[in-house]
Amino acid sequence: MKKLICTMTLGVLLLIASPTFAYTVNNGDTMTKNAKKSNLTLQELSKVNPQIKNLNVIYVGEYANTIKPTMKIDYSDYEKNLLARLVRAEAESEPYEGKVAVAEVVLNRVESREFPNTIKDVINAPGQFQPVSNGEINKPASSDSIKAVNEALTKNRNVGTKSLYFYNPEICTSHWLDDRPTTFVIGHHVFKK
Repeated sequence: MKKLICTMTLGVLLLIASPTFAYTVNNGDTMTKNAKKSNLTLQELSKVNPQIKNLNVIYVGEYANTIKPTMKIDYSDYEKNLLARLVRAEAESEPYEGKVAVAEVVLNRVESREFPNTIKDVINAPGQFQPVSNGEINKPASSDSIKAVNEALTKNRNVGTKSLYFYNPEICTSHWLDDRPTTFVIGHHVFKK
């Protein structure tokens, strides 16, 4: 009898809670919010941003934007060099602090649940960084870009900003980032959450 009462109580609770849960999933996931802000469907958003790998994976609430569990990461010389080459290609004519900020964006992505887990995978994700597609990343890193990467790796990044994107609005052809919160502007780059 106790089992029956417990089972019925659980069933009633699930019936009551399921509409609330469905509302949260349908209206609280990060990808849907981003698509709505940009006046796009989820499918259109995934075409504009190929970083979105699986539209069936839904992160409820803002937890998806938090960093991955804390772990000490030792980056290889290859990854540091790859990041320095990206910084040179993306921010060669930008102020030094802009170079550091570009490196920080990549490192923030590595730590974010929304992106791949390695510098190499973040940088080489399809459609994310123009220097990968146009070959500029294959040029050697400058001394400033190496210094900027080392600073980004050793300093305590401003956890409050958590910039995951940057772009130059003067030359950008896609404006899906325009509606995302701006964290700061350095030189010609606008950094976004």
